[in-house]
Amino acid sequence: MERVKASGAAQSLKRRWTLRVFLPAAGCIAAAAAALALYAHTALKDAAATAIIFSACAGTAAILALWLLGSAYVRYVTDTLSALNAFAQRISDGSFGAQMDAPGGDELGKLAQEINTLSEEVARSGKLQTEFISSVSHELRTPLTAIGGWAETLTFDEAIRGESRRGVEIIARETGRLSKMVEELLEFTRIQDGRFRLNMERVDLAAEVEDAIFTYSRLFQQQNIALHYDGGAEDLPAIEGDPERLRQVLLNLLDNAAKYGSEGGAIEVTLGKLENRVRIAVRDHGPGIPETELPHVKEKFYKGSGKARGSGIGLAVCEEIVTRHGGTLTIENAPDGGVLATVLLPLNGSHK
Repeated sequence: MERVKASGAAQSLKRRWTLRVFLPAAGCIAAAAAALALYAHTALKDAAATAIIFSACAGTAAILALWLLGSAYVRYVTDTLSALNAFAQRISDGSFGAQMDAPGGDELGKLAQEINTLSEEVARSGKLQTEFISSVSHELRTPLTAIGGWAETLTFDEAIRGESRRGVEIIARETGRLSKMVEELLEFTRIQDGRFRLNMERVDLAAEVEDAIFTYSRLFQQQNIALHYDGGAEDLPAIEGDPERLRQVLLNLLDNAAKYGSEGGAIEVTLGKLENRVRIAVRDHGPGIPETELPHVKEKFYKGSGKARGSGIGLAVCEEIVTRHGGTLTIENAPDGGVLATVLLPLNGSHK
């Protein structure tokens, strides 16, 4: 479990301010006051004047010492609160289970302990959720495979006609949709528990794009969607990447374009070079995404208000894949309608 040390918190903060600020300054003030009092005692013969000067020096030293002590304590509280705020932000950003050193036994220390407890509970809850999703997804795989196989077999039976054939086609289509959702959920669990890996090799990205388009060509024909592909005039060099994962991204973007932009009747795919990166763009001519939903479309389990159904994690998985290749995935509304999905991948093979 990750443990984070709070910057300037705990006894280190108190010790630092005591040794570096309070004690040196208080010592200097006390020495100055003692020197002034000694001077007054030797230079002045009037006992009353000496007492007044000595008292003034002692009072000034005490006031300055208290001011320094108060300033040190205020700085200690401020630094500790800043550390707690930064740590809470880390948890909010996804570092579930991380811990920080509690700054002593005061109220700030108790607050840090409560945040640590919250972090542990969130991590435990997330782990249980991931394990549950993984278990259910694996259990669904077998029956869905059987249903899909039988549905495909029945489509070749000429004795099945009319509404019965239409029902079999619906079963086959919905089974395929559910199978895709199950695979996305399994990918999600692999990402969550650290089993998500890339098998890097030299990839001909143009060939991968063309294969993905060919895979969806029949679906586009069935839905009367015109596909326009522009591979560019320039030959692109091979890049470092995982061909299976990159193909997964391309298929997901094409599937989304067909699903959400089918009303527009056309999908445009372009491939080209942009400075030291490869650019893949998939654009549909559908209704687009509401501006309020656009910042959230790549979040896990976010589905939005569209009529099309899905698991809500396809784009989240795609962004994870692209990011691990050292690239970026952006989803935006095109200026004249529809959605534009853009993938930028480095030519130098930066990845993690």
